[in-house]
Amino acid sequence: MLFGTAVAIITSVFPIAERGKALGINVASVYSGLSLGPFLGGLLTQHFGWTSIFLANVPLGLILIALIFWKLKGEWAEAKGEKFDFGGSLIYSLMLVAIMYGFSTLPAILGICLIVAGALGILAFVKWETKAKSPVLDINLFRNNTVFAFSNLAALINYSATFAVAFFLSLHLQYIRGLNPQDAGLILVCQPVVMAVFSPLAGRLSDKIEPRIIASTGMAVTAIGLFLFTFLSHNTTLTFIIANLALLGFGIALFSSPNTNAVMSSVEKRSYGVASGTLGTMRLIGQTLSMGIAMLIVGMYMGRVQITPEYYPLFLRSEEITFLIFAVLCFGGIFASLARGRIR
Repeated sequence: MLFGTAVAIITSVFPIAERGKALGINVASVYSGLSLGPFLGGLLTQHFGWTSIFLANVPLGLILIALIFWKLKGEWAEAKGEKFDFGGSLIYSLMLVAIMYGFSTLPAILGICLIVAGALGILAFVKWETKAKSPVLDINLFRNNTVFAFSNLAALINYSATFAVAFFLSLHLQYIRGLNPQDAGLILVCQPVVMAVFSPLAGRLSDKIEPRIIASTGMAVTAIGLFLFTFLSHNTTLTFIIANLALLGFGIALFSSPNTNAVMSSVEKRSYGVASGTLGTMRLIGQTLSMGIAMLIVGMYMGRVQITPEYYPLFLRSEEITFLIFAVLCFGGIFASLARGRIR
């Protein structure tokens, strides 16, 4: 609900000339929150136990609800009067649950079956939506809007290639380098800091320069950063890890804000909610795919075992292969980003 509405609201209230800057601040906030998780989670777990992670969100949530009712005035629904597509929403939900849960259980047989069921669900969903009078997702946006289609594809690729980085590095720093959760999280925090600094700047730049140029450059920088992580070993210095995390953060910042700007600027006002929701879906599916790829590779090389010193070489090999796959994904994403065309 948050991911599906925030970008739509921001796009509605900011003029085109300032949209990239506003979306850049939003992207910086989202990425900072996602990437700060390992650091804050490690800090809370080390000092207060794992349950504190969940308890800490209660007062924060209450404060945010109060701020929304106090500060957020007005409404921006542009598709009033249209019927809600219950059938399409049900197929869509079941399809996503099957795919996302399936990837989380790989390489088990159940996971493969659920992914196949989800793929069949995609076909059923597309068929239903082409006939629906008020579809929950207008398939014509993908058929007739190149900018929208390829920008969402680029987002899916980027999230698929980058989300599991924090997962691998947190384990690498704790097991291979022997750091505690707090110190490992402190190193990982350098990536969101760079992203938070450069995302608004990249968004503002996309108000003046074609977003596909900036976003494609960001995808290329991200691919380089992922490839450099394939050289992780027992002897890799913390300086190298921190510098490469900063490079990765810079690449993601260059990509995300302009890409979001391209998606939201490619549709008319009544489709802002759908565009925002679709982008949120790409984010969450990409994150799940990223973890699914990571789990699949780890499962193939290590199996279902605890990470102990005897398995460190296999863990490092899993890291190497996974980062190589992610780098290749991002390299392909450069062409998806370039293929979107111009929005101005």
